[in-house]
Amino acid sequence: MDDEVVQRVFHEGGRDYFQQQPSTSSSSSSILQSLPLHVSFDHGYYLLVKSIQELREKKDGLVTVGIGGPSGSGKTSLTEKVASVIGCTVISMENYRDGVDEGNDVDSIDFDTLIKNLEDLTKGNDTSIPEFDYQQKRRVGYKAIKSPSSVVVIVDGTYALHAKLRSLLDIRVAVVGGVHFSLLSKVRYDIGDSCSLDYLIDSIFPLFRKHIEPDLHHAQIRINNSFVSSFREAVYKVKCRSKSSDGHSGSAFQGNEAQTDNFIEMYLRPPSASEEARINDWIKVRQSGIRYYLSLGDQRIVDKNFIIRPKAEFEVGRMTLGGLLALGYIVVVSYKRASTTVNNGKVSMSFETIDVLGETFMVMRGTNRKTVGTEALRMGINGPWITKSYLEMILERKGVPRLSTPPLVSNTTVPGSQETVIAAPKPIRVTPNLVTGLDDLPQPWTRSPTKSKMEPVVAEWHFISSDSSLPDNSVLDPSSFRDSVRLAPMPDSFDLDRGLLLAVQAIQALLENKGVPVIVGIGGPSGSGKTSLAHKMANIIGCEVVSLESYYKQVKDFKYDDFSALDLSLLSKNIDDIRNGQRTKVPIFDLESGARSGFKELEVSEDCGVIIFEGIYALHPDIRISLDLWIAVVGGVHSHLISRVQRDKSRVGCFISQNEIMMTVFPMFQQLIEPHLVHAHLKIRNDFDPVLSPESSLFVLKSNKKVAYQDIVAILDSAKFCSSVQKFIDIYIRLPGIPSNGQLRDSDCIRVRICEGRFALLIREPIKEGNFIIQPKVDFDIGISTVAGLLNLGYQAVAYIEASAFIYQDGKILIEVDHLQDVPGPYIQIKGVNKDAVAAAGSMLKLDGSYTTKSYLEIILERLPAIERTSGGIHSQQSARLLEIVEFIQSQGCSSASESSSSRVVSPIEGVIEEMQSRIRRLERWLAINTVLWTFLMSALVGYSLYQRKRQ
Repeated sequence: MDDEVVQRVFHEGGRDYFQQQPSTSSSSSSILQSLPLHVSFDHGYYLLVKSIQELREKKDGLVTVGIGGPSGSGKTSLTEKVASVIGCTVISMENYRDGVDEGNDVDSIDFDTLIKNLEDLTKGNDTSIPEFDYQQKRRVGYKAIKSPSSVVVIVDGTYALHAKLRSLLDIRVAVVGGVHFSLLSKVRYDIGDSCSLDYLIDSIFPLFRKHIEPDLHHAQIRINNSFVSSFREAVYKVKCRSKSSDGHSGSAFQGNEAQTDNFIEMYLRPPSASEEARINDWIKVRQSGIRYYLSLGDQRIVDKNFIIRPKAEFEVGRMTLGGLLALGYIVVVSYKRASTTVNNGKVSMSFETIDVLGETFMVMRGTNRKTVGTEALRMGINGPWITKSYLEMILERKGVPRLSTPPLVSNTTVPGSQETVIAAPKPIRVTPNLVTGLDDLPQPWTRSPTKSKMEPVVAEWHFISSDSSLPDNSVLDPSSFRDSVRLAPMPDSFDLDRGLLLAVQAIQALLENKGVPVIVGIGGPSGSGKTSLAHKMANIIGCEVVSLESYYKQVKDFKYDDFSALDLSLLSKNIDDIRNGQRTKVPIFDLESGARSGFKELEVSEDCGVIIFEGIYALHPDIRISLDLWIAVVGGVHSHLISRVQRDKSRVGCFISQNEIMMTVFPMFQQLIEPHLVHAHLKIRNDFDPVLSPESSLFVLKSNKKVAYQDIVAILDSAKFCSSVQKFIDIYIRLPGIPSNGQLRDSDCIRVRICEGRFALLIREPIKEGNFIIQPKVDFDIGISTVAGLLNLGYQAVAYIEASAFIYQDGKILIEVDHLQDVPGPYIQIKGVNKDAVAAAGSMLKLDGSYTTKSYLEIILERLPAIERTSGGIHSQQSARLLEIVEFIQSQGCSSASESSSSRVVSPIEGVIEEMQSRIRRLERWLAINTVLWTFLMSALVGYSLYQRKRQ
């Protein structure tokens, strides 16, 4: 995708590559040229990995990378993600302190040692880097680094782009944004417009403009990180009072090393804020030795016994705390927390003593809610659980009331119709601009968010009256409260991370103020991220998710975006049953047959009280009238496809507007989906780039070495083992005229997969590193009209692959054995999100040395003799089959759903699908027979072995 962008940033050579004569200049002669643009975090990650790979191929010796930026911008996170893909050495500048400087932070950095370390590695020599202990406030030793293992070295730190280092760096990356910008946003919101932005920066980040910002302008890759805090990787914890007087009797964790920490935690109230404890507005600062960590607001969720927190803390300098106090923030609460923590690999257990409370608490933490609960039960810890924070407990002891949030009913009456609440609804489309010119930004890219209006960090939900006849300040009868008030829609849209938090808070507000059940609807176009959001919400709340696809009565001709195919009467009955606290039967839809296959029982209990319905039509007026919370999601792969079409069109010298693409590729969106999204209580714009993001990456190893079925079963967890068989057809489409140097490449194509009666779209920009293919997981289902729209825009089918896949998995590792038509011998793929686990599985199957990073398209094209290829690049025998499929797609894409008839003539594609289904059934029977025979054989061998032991 970004080959031309990477080539733009490349110059003739690296730091010492292709130089005509030795350079005596102290200025950088880096391989990259500075770009007058900034990119998103995901795009920057992709560009950086590609740049490192290309530079590593073009030059001998070490490749050095510097990643700099202010505290909280996300530079360390970027470093970790790049290091997980590229085999490299990471040098943190935090270890190069030679003491604690009370004034200028940059003066405490030992640049001389860092420069010597980089020069040693550049010359091919081993070196030793220092290690700094922040508790002891001194350097405690050194760690040896061998040069041959350091093909790539990344220097991570606030001053990584300092003038003293720039001449030693091949690639310079600046990262701004993140919580750094959020704090500026928060402070400006708290104190208003009384101070300029520059004054605020100089107050809370006094070193930024003088010592950090000037260096960032020398970066070649400039990243604007919009990420703030996220519940996507939430931490779940349970807390109770320790039964031991000393707080250190965690015998269940014996054998694990304990870590002791002492913190001072303080809460800062904004200037001019009321005395009541609206702690969502407060700033938390945690001091550990000489380090200060800051988090904005009380960003947590309490659900039953669990306290759920996002990763929302970042390190700041001591002078940031002083700057906040100088701006009028007041330290309201301060206490000491002594903590002893042990970890068993699944969860951590901490015994925390709070001096102000004079008590010790046991806290269990983990990233999986079920695991935390299971470990607590296994250890015999059953509460009583405490869900209040230490801050709330201290305020409660002091007698300070916390304001109820959200407020119940606003003082002003509003019309009863939801449509009149939102004035002049506007489309909420999102088309990500992956590359933005600096001239388009209202503020310098290094110092402020790109939004012209600062927003509060945590928005608040309010309720409004749905009865226009209700007088002001009237007291509502609790029994009629549910029908008398409703949530007031948020006036603005939010990103995915903040939207997830607000969605859960809205559910909690509805449960608190209106009671159970709470019925949620999440709507949006295909690929926008609504299904992902629904399941993330369900993981936090612990509720059921029901897809509206289950309510299709029957789907013909692959038209899964046909609203008339939904069984609205059954959906209405299910919602009424849920509303009345009754069990109900929701349908089960078979994707392969395109028809309903049965029912399953569903009950929303008092314990949970929440149900989420998600689907493209979830906010249609006929459906949303029965729901309590309406959430609209736009963006994601849906918007990425629009951008991809625009990019492809521009590459062939043709401009096409977003509206034209929308009307052609997503015809149902503008007519039946978009008009209803504007009425949502919560609008989420999913700026997440699923094609380039490291968040959704899979590590894949591929080999054509034969592996026995029993060997695959042996390395997977038998308790979680499951298997399946799939038959699929892949069609590759591309615009004619796209430069490809005479070769058909995956990156130039959009792949359409026909599998189990569905069309799925795949746009990938995989990274190949060593034996691994690192690819995002971005397949998403589409209607046949979308494929027809792409063909109508000029895309042509250029390749065709038919294959069957045997899939084995245990929740951690997925092993896929693919049989490609016309290719002798199967290919095996090992997939997982953990790189080491995937590599270990490959070694256990003895695949080392047999891996390939070629795609199936490359493999098939290489095997195809040139004389047998058509002008499109596919086998002449397959071109007829492909033509039949394309003609069917175009004919069905142009027809309306009402034209479908049960008595229509069977089309060629249906013959293909029926043949596929028949093969699947035969393969499933074969797999079942093979499994039974193998089980019988293993049982016989085990029985014979036991018999022999008894005889001996």
